[in-house]
Amino acid sequence: MNSIITTNILRFITLVFAQVLVLSHINYLGYLNPYIYILFVLLFPVKNNRMVFLLLSFLLGITVDMFLDSGGMHAAACVTIAFVRPAVLKFCFGAVYEHQTIKFNQVDFGAKLTYISILTVTHHLILFLLEVFNFSKILLVLQKTLFSSIFTIILCVLVTIIFSRKTK
Repeated sequence: MNSIITTNILRFITLVFAQVLVLSHINYLGYLNPYIYILFVLLFPVKNNRMVFLLLSFLLGITVDMFLDSGGMHAAACVTIAFVRPAVLKFCFGAVYEHQTIKFNQVDFGAKLTYISILTVTHHLILFLLEVFNFSKILLVLQKTLFSSIFTIILCVLVTIIFSRKTK
């Protein structure tokens, strides 16, 4: 149990620092902004208390907001994906989620990619809607969502492949 808590604390800190110190400075053509910190929400253990998970998602988002001076946009987007995560897990993994036996290293790659994609696009759409906050610029929001989501999904998949534990 302590190793799970330690792993999640290290993941939280590492992802926040990677986001704030490195990835926040990537702004290619104004549309490509990777937000890798959402991996914490994506990979958080399924069996834990939902209220604790929502609180940790809020703390993750508000921590990124404090460093990036973004006024709560990241916190709102993180809490949103944390809230819809059970429905997305059920949609992507079905019976495996119902029995609380999901191990992200052992699931089918297609289901994992669908899961990461749905939550990433949801996060980015909420984030950029709050950033622009003008429905007359919906095309800009959709463009930023599309390009940033693609880049973030690729990075998330690469990070999960690189840092996954090989089980035999």
